[in-house]
Amino acid sequence: MKKILNILGTLFLGTVLLYSCKISNKENNPRQITKHVILIGSDGFGAYAFEKAKIPNLRKMMNEGAFSLQARSVLPSSSAVNWASMIMGSSPELHGYTEWGSKTPELPSRIVGEEKIYPTIFSVIDTQMPEAKKGVSYTWEGIGYLFEKNIVDLDFNGKTDEETTEKALKFIIEEKPALTFIHLSHPDNVGHQIGHDTLEYYAAVEKVDSLVGKIINTLEENGIMDDTVIIFSSDHGGVGKGHGGKSLLEVEIPWIIYGKNISAIGELKSSIVTYDTATTIAYLLGLKAPDFWRGKFITEIFKNEE
Repeated sequence: MKKILNILGTLFLGTVLLYSCKISNKENNPRQITKHVILIGSDGFGAYAFEKAKIPNLRKMMNEGAFSLQARSVLPSSSAVNWASMIMGSSPELHGYTEWGSKTPELPSRIVGEEKIYPTIFSVIDTQMPEAKKGVSYTWEGIGYLFEKNIVDLDFNGKTDEETTEKALKFIIEEKPALTFIHLSHPDNVGHQIGHDTLEYYAAVEKVDSLVGKIINTLEENGIMDDTVIIFSSDHGGVGKGHGGKSLLEVEIPWIIYGKNISAIGELKSSIVTYDTATTIAYLLGLKAPDFWRGKFITEIFKNEE
């Protein structure tokens, strides 16, 4: 009997260890959800804009994917600090970019990687998928200070959102990149010049929606959308002709995810902060996010999976 109990005990421990190894391997090597991720960032697009704007393409993404209109920017609710947080998976206390127009970290980065900046999602891809293509096409020149230029395959600063979009689509079609970040300057420009929550502001929002539609249609026509996930988000909203404060009109931003293996879940209940975006992109590509990142991947978007 003692011998039998010893054998059973050994089998039990072996099973536990095997199960633990499977869990560990799954965590260290997550399953790749999609081959391509496109991050569309629209500057100054407050979540409140969804109440009045005619945005059929974004609503298509929301209806056929998952979304939150209560995602939040980090503080201050300004551009560079939030774009940095979005692609660096962490808050300004760690990456060091703290202002609207930060070109270098005002606070020394807690971790310093390529080109002496806090490691972005591009460096994660470069390390774990060294053969994968990756690119950034942006209209606001300030984006150019927030990523490692020497490791991306596209670094393009367009003069208009249309030019920025065209360049990104050409890159996507020809190179089939793992990640493309497309930054659009609207509706932020109109928000500053004329004002948020104005007819002109919503016209700019609708212009962004038309560019989103062009991106989706082009991907579908070229057979790329079948293995692509698109994330749409913003850096901040606005009040009057400014932003940077602590009101929900400035802090609440849209977060929409749509495409390959993303079920039509609709509105998400998760509390989402902009730095969760980078970690979610890593998860979608089957990559392990750095331990020093503070973002989490939004597991709720996969709740329908077995």
